[in-house]
Amino acid sequence: SVLFVTIIIEGLLELREKQARLDKLNMVIGTFFSNVGIKLLKDFTKNDKSLHKISKSLLITNKWTIFDFNKAKKEIKKHENEIAIDINLLIDLKIYFTNKEDFLMRLLENPNLLEHETFTDLLRAIFHMNEELQTRDSLDNIPKTDFTHLRGDFIRIYDLIVIEWLDYMKYLKNNYPYLFSIAIRRNPFDSNASVTVNK
Repeated sequence: SVLFVTIIIEGLLELREKQARLDKLNMVIGTFFSNVGIKLLKDFTKNDKSLHKISKSLLITNKWTIFDFNKAKKEIKKHENEIAIDINLLIDLKIYFTNKEDFLMRLLENPNLLEHETFTDLLRAIFHMNEELQTRDSLDNIPKTDFTHLRGDFIRIYDLIVIEWLDYMKYLKNNYPYLFSIAIRRNPFDSNASVTVNK
């Protein structure tokens, strides 16, 4: 009947619109990782004393399936990282966030983010960390209690960004092999990663 055909067409159009929104959202997420996310992940992994416990689980390859991504995600959620922060890391990130503030603000203006709660949570955690760093006149000689507080903010970002990175890598693997290729070669959990194609 005409009604049945109409329902089918509307369903297909809705599905196409949803996929288009998902593609736009992942373009935004990809821009985030290219400009900010990979740098943050490298900073965190360099300062995670327990990295050896999870790094092997995050050595993504072309052979990974949805099962592999889901397995890695479960392992990450169980992992208790041991982030060690120092004054140099704090100063470096304070300067870095200052330089990236306009870029991060533009991300927040993107309406597609409303459909991705976890990525919005990640941005909120980053903005909070930035506020914590910028509102301190000096990061020299801050007390141990303040270091502990800031470490908690770092852990919050670390936990969120690793999961977001895994989801984004899964999306690239399933939809854009050429983008997935360079993303693998920039894997912040692979100490041997290189953007140069050697084989």
